[in-house]
Amino acid sequence: MMKKKTLIIIALVSVIVIAGVLALKPFSKKETAVSFNTVKVEKGNISNTVTATGTIQAIKTVNVGTQVSGIILHIYVDFNDHVKQGQLLAKLDETPLRTQLDQSQSSVDQAQSQLHFEEATYNRLKVLYDKKLIAQTDYDQALYNYENAKASLANAKSALDRAKVNLEYATITSPIDGVVLNRAIEEGQTVAASFSTPTLFTIVNDLTQMEVQTSVDEADIGKVKNGQRVEFTVDAYSDLKFEGTVSQVRLQPVTTNNVVTYVVILNAPNPDKKLMPGMTASATIYVEEKTNTLLLSGKAVRFTPDQAYMMKMFAKMKASGSMPKMPAGAPAGTGEMPQNALAGQTMQGVPGAAAMAAMNTDPKTKTVWLTDDKMGIRPNRIKIGIDNGTNVEVLSGLKEGDEVVISTGDKDVKSTAKKTDNGPPGFPF
Repeated sequence: MMKKKTLIIIALVSVIVIAGVLALKPFSKKETAVSFNTVKVEKGNISNTVTATGTIQAIKTVNVGTQVSGIILHIYVDFNDHVKQGQLLAKLDETPLRTQLDQSQSSVDQAQSQLHFEEATYNRLKVLYDKKLIAQTDYDQALYNYENAKASLANAKSALDRAKVNLEYATITSPIDGVVLNRAIEEGQTVAASFSTPTLFTIVNDLTQMEVQTSVDEADIGKVKNGQRVEFTVDAYSDLKFEGTVSQVRLQPVTTNNVVTYVVILNAPNPDKKLMPGMTASATIYVEEKTNTLLLSGKAVRFTPDQAYMMKMFAKMKASGSMPKMPAGAPAGTGEMPQNALAGQTMQGVPGAAAMAAMNTDPKTKTVWLTDDKMGIRPNRIKIGIDNGTNVEVLSGLKEGDEVVISTGDKDVKSTAKKTDNGPPGFPF
């Protein structure tokens, strides 16, 4: 019986103790330890790019035509044939052209005879005129006929030269060294050059050196400069990347459906002749590029602790006399962090972060946060270079291996029960 009473007393005491712990728990003070996620500063490559699409073309393309009309008598080359400058490509029927040449020659002979006659008449009348034996009118007429005959001869000779040139045009030769890309005629076909020059052949000069004509949006054209490195792909070789450079940025705008673009020419070496004219290329232009440089996640330069944490941290910094100094020209009268940041007021709509923003008068100067044993984290100013949205290039202010805060981690709430004076009335403990 005695043993049973003892067990009951122990049970009652245990219940009272548990009830006391549960009753004190709501009135205990909570201390919150904030953790932070960090990244290390590492070396790597960074770049900013502009993408564009375009068409592959030969650097030099010549359309070979004819300046005379006629029937194609012979064709001496075909598609993809390699030709040399001056090589015979095709020949027109020369019969009508030779007939015209003969007529021109006859006109020259006739004009020459007329000139001889008028010259003899003029010389004879000039002697008589000098002796005052003929009237002035007769002399003037003889002089006019003589000069007119000379002009007629010159005109006939010009027509003869033109007939000779037309006869030479009946022989079509290559103007450059290259490859026949297109042949637009067949033997026996009649070509008419009355109103426009018909294209007989299309010749490209060198397929080992190609170019890509791309269209770049007006929002990106300001970043593109001659000499920038380019990588591009084509559908025919989706697993290969071809390299080139920007060779020309044309000033003439191209407007399509109210969208303004500019033509950018990319130099594309093609030693293996895999690239063909007309292929569609998807190009990436590296407008900014650095290799083996210090890199930091872009999240770090965009991170700012919450207002309550910054107020607590700045209070500790002020108490220890380690407040960050404002740079020259910053909008702070005392040279220290603005007091409204410590008071929790809002500056520029950013609670508690205005002081850090006021320190960054240079757009390339950013504030990042480093882990600190005493303060938890501390601000640090850095200079950045290339910013591609994901990472930034660090020019100064950090070294390789530094750990920089990028976000606030999970909050670890540690509750420490302390004696309070505001417990419930009549509580036995």
